[in-house]
Amino acid sequence: MKQINVGIIGTGWCGGIRAETCAANPFVKNLYLAENRPERLAEVAKATGAKIATTDYRELLKIDEIDAYYISATPETLHYPMARECLLAGKHVFLEKPIAMELHEADELIAIARKNNLKFTIGYSQRFNPKFAYVKKCVTDGTLGKPVSALVSRHIGRSLGKKITGRTRLSPAAMEATHDLDFILWCLEPARPVRVYSTVNYGAMKAASGADVPDTQYITVTMDSGVSFVVCAGWSLPPAYPNFSMTWIEFVGTEGALIVDDTHRDTMLTTVQKGIVHPMSSMPGEFVEHAYAGPMKAETIHFLEAAALDRPVLVTAEQARQVMEVYIAADISAERGEPVTLPLPESRPAATAAGAGR
Repeated sequence: MKQINVGIIGTGWCGGIRAETCAANPFVKNLYLAENRPERLAEVAKATGAKIATTDYRELLKIDEIDAYYISATPETLHYPMARECLLAGKHVFLEKPIAMELHEADELIAIARKNNLKFTIGYSQRFNPKFAYVKKCVTDGTLGKPVSALVSRHIGRSLGKKITGRTRLSPAAMEATHDLDFILWCLEPARPVRVYSTVNYGAMKAASGADVPDTQYITVTMDSGVSFVVCAGWSLPPAYPNFSMTWIEFVGTEGALIVDDTHRDTMLTTVQKGIVHPMSSMPGEFVEHAYAGPMKAETIHFLEAAALDRPVLVTAEQARQVMEVYIAADISAERGEPVTLPLPESRPAATAAGAGR
């Protein structure tokens, strides 16, 4: 069996899951870690038995024997420069979303990966959620007939929303709806998006932070096939289980309709101290003793096997670039108050949550 050496850049919440998953996988020969918080670096290095752990990711780039990198660093502005360095070094790259901040940056990364024949994929973990995979199957195998419309509504708790908006100025479209935009666009392939209309709504997030941060964002996308779909994304649910996420999906076709409840109401823990919470409800999932609840472990292993066995990746960088174009268009639409036609100019920078609604 071929083994590869893996580098993890950023070992926070998601990077820690990636690191522990890789450390337990037989395809990994040695694990190398980079994290700018020494205490977290030491914690993950001890848990994974990493060969080298450093606070400077560029030290890992000097190690030629590393075959592939998982980039889980924040803030998101680091994604493009880090991925570029890794790809230019001839290494396979798994990059957490978003792929970049601007379309021309995404295009450059895609071109480098193509030129060097490298695996390059983006972390859209919900494709590995069995419920989402079932929707994809029903759409593509004809169970639902010809697609007519779709709706996805996703909400996360405001504690996680504050954490995300505290490190970036990206909107709900770019940071939350992005998963569901990817999912619906994946289901509707080969149709392509041609028009986007979006609005933002203000409330608790703006009141608490004093910043121009919306609570929710609604996005309507029209495809060249005539199908339209709506994605609602919000990050201001009242406090509940840590990193709580709830999703509702409706997919309607000419021969059937599929309704998916992924709101995690199936598991409820009630205690005197904390009241009612919903464990195992975060988007990436979490370790539960010997098991793992959620899609991120499967996603991590998928890229590992793609790099080790020269298999195709499920999420292509080109698909991630298309998602990016749609959420940029959504932010522009929310700012202007009018629909936006695709494609966008490649050099157009992403509109931010700060500009939305003005």
